[in-house]
This record gives sequence, C-alpha cells and structure tokens, in this order.
Amino acid sequence: MRLITTAVSKLRHMKLSTRNQLEGSVISITRGEAMAVVRVRLTGGDVVTSSVTADAVDDLGLTDGMAVKVLIKASQVSLGVD
Repeated sequence: MRLITTAVSKLRHMKLSTRNQLEGSVISITRGEAMAVVRVRLTGGDVVTSSVTADAVDDLGLTDGMAVKVLIKASQVSLGVD
C-alpha cells in the first residue's frame, strides 16, 4: 500500500496531456469479478460512468463519496441527431 500511496502522491504533481479533466465524487461502485462500474457526480451535477478493472478500484482505494478527477481522452467523439 505504501508504494501505491507514493505513486498517487507523485501523480498529483504529474502533468498530463489529457485536456478533459473533470472534478467530482464517487456516487457508486458496482463490482464484478474482473471489472467495476464507477459512477461519478461531477461538480456541475452531471454523472459520468466509467468501467475500470476491479484491481484499479482497489489500487486507487476508491470509495463512495471520495473526491476524484475524471480524465477523458478520446480519439473519436460521435454525435447523432434524429
């Protein structure tokens, strides 16, 4: 756990190329065997859902109510209309 804490501490000072960085807090974590669905309420009230590995939930120490930063990096964004 010490290694993870040190890595997270260093990450706070890391510069990232990801431009879409949204702050929020975890509102739910639904765990499966290998994957977990994490729902985050953003500062403005919108909710973002992320699928991550169950190991990532443990490694990051994610819990309900925890403050997180959502990093979104997409090479393609699609829109649709009727």
